Amino acid sequence: MDRIQSMQVFVAVAEEEGFAAGARRMGLSAPSATRAINGLETQLGARLFTRTTRRLHLTDVGQRYLEDVRHILTSLQAADDTARGAASAPVGLLRLTCPNEFGRIYILPILLDYLDHYPDMRAELVLLDRVVNIVEEGFDVALRIGHLPSSTLSAVKVGAVRRVLCAAPAYLERYGTPETPADLSAHRIVAVNVISSATEWRFGAQQEIAVRIAPQLCVSTVAAGRDAAREGWGLCRMLSYQAGRDVAEGHLTCLLEDYEPESMPIHLVHTEGRRAPAKVRSFIDFARDRLRADPVLQALSSSKGCGLSA
Repeated sequence: MDRIQSMQVFVAVAEEEGFAAGARRMGLSAPSATRAINGLETQLGARLFTRTTRRLHLTDVGQRYLEDVRHILTSLQAADDTARGAASAPVGLLRLTCPNEFGRIYILPILLDYLDHYPDMRAELVLLDRVVNIVEEGFDVALRIGHLPSSTLSAVKVGAVRRVLCAAPAYLERYGTPETPADLSAHRIVAVNVISSATEWRFGAQQEIAVRIAPQLCVSTVAAGRDAAREGWGLCRMLSYQAGRDVAEGHLTCLLEDYEPESMPIHLVHTEGRRAPAKVRSFIDFARDRLRADPVLQALSSSKGCGLSA
């Protein structure tokens, strides 16, 4: 087995956390995968894995080597793509991650169309409501909501969202419409992902207005909070894209728009810049055009009625 294939086996075994699973991914037998890893460790003079009866763990050396090997294999793939003109017909596995709700509403439909357009591609979409280290966890592309810290990642802005307060028209008819953040003390509040019974919401362009609230209902997902608001039970705060369809269809109304915090950008990020492989470039181009065409992700002014339209 040559050095490049041994590296590919190493990555597969590391990501699958097992020789048998890594070998299956590579279309090899488990003994062949074991020999490849043993050969690498002999060449390097270092242990890459700690083996137990139950699990396989990367050593510190193995973790650093994994990051370096991923870069090498990505660069090699990019060189091959350039040589064969694969930009017009990308092939291989594309691994993506994004927030759960955004992925369900936006990325999954885009990805299905992308796979129809490029039938030689395969994809894995992982929906996680946390910031993922795409290098360490082996992702090609991540979608992130919010201002990006300084890093070596390449980023393409595809839109922006706002944090909005919503209620059903039936609720507003019954309890009235809050005119300022201070009015919230007189209203029923549905809070999302709140551990304690009392918390704080911030309003204003720079979030300079702090309002202490005591929610009567706390839920663990935006979908549950949105459903409660739709039923006319109370007010719920969420991101503008999460309320988009219900606002467009008249089920929810945005409130206190003059007090909304500054909008948050949406980016597609990846690691390789202009040398990104064809599969990454083609997906980013495909998704960028679709996301930038969506009015919910582009209308940032509160004067546009939550930036949402049917």
